[in-house]
Amino acid sequence: MKLGFHVSTSNGYPNGVREALAQGATTFQFFASNPRGNSRRVLKDDEINNFKYLRRTNNLNILVCHAPYIINLASKKLNVIENGKDIILKDLNRLKELDVDRYVLHPGNHVGQGSNTGMNLIIKSLNEILSDDYKIYLCLETMSGMGTEIGSNFKELNYMIENIKYKNVGVCLDTCHIYSAGYDIKNHYKEVLEEFDNIIGIDKLKVIHFNDTLKDLGSKKDRHEKIGQGVLGIETFRKFVNDERLKDIPVILETPNDLDGYKKEIEMIKELRNE
Repeated sequence: MKLGFHVSTSNGYPNGVREALAQGATTFQFFASNPRGNSRRVLKDDEINNFKYLRRTNNLNILVCHAPYIINLASKKLNVIENGKDIILKDLNRLKELDVDRYVLHPGNHVGQGSNTGMNLIIKSLNEILSDDYKIYLCLETMSGMGTEIGSNFKELNYMIENIKYKNVGVCLDTCHIYSAGYDIKNHYKEVLEEFDNIIGIDKLKVIHFNDTLKDLGSKKDRHEKIGQGVLGIETFRKFVNDERLKDIPVILETPNDLDGYKKEIEMIKELRNE
């Protein structure tokens, strides 16, 4: 199992690798640019080479980059859409430099235009900027359905995947989000995963975010909690950990923790796997 958490690269990408390894991680997630803006620092060759060396020597072959939160390709405003497209392209080019192949994107908010209009705007933008030269998995994240969020149900995600021409489009499944969206992974794990497989396909699942939740089923609220301390409970995560279909998919913790907390959660989750 590839298991890790979201690390900071503000002190350099090699330091992010060391931080992840120190907590027992075998993968990790990071931002390639400012999560709430369109700024990024220039990377020198030494930093890139050291990052790749540390990854290679520690078998960190699968890493995940998360797109900035400000991207909204479903916006009513053309400048917001164009800014989002620019951020994605710059991020993807950085990921090519770093040899990272998973990029998680919140689909967007239709801001009152309706989900069909919003989805088609997202599809249009991604078709304009994505090229199969990237060979990076663009992973649309399952959302909680708060406000006018797009992607809180499997049919919406599948519609976008089927209409985006880029061949490497997949899904990032967030445990907190899908439960808040109404998918009862706590009491009906098998049925939810079967529904995902029937509508989208398990082969499209490329990243999993592990988060417990503070909110009840169908609340449409995105409130992460530490593993086992929220409504989902530890047994929900045991089901994921022991599902052989998911064993090669990177799992990223986004729980409200410090580094020591992530280390404890990683150890706890590893112990959930049946031997």
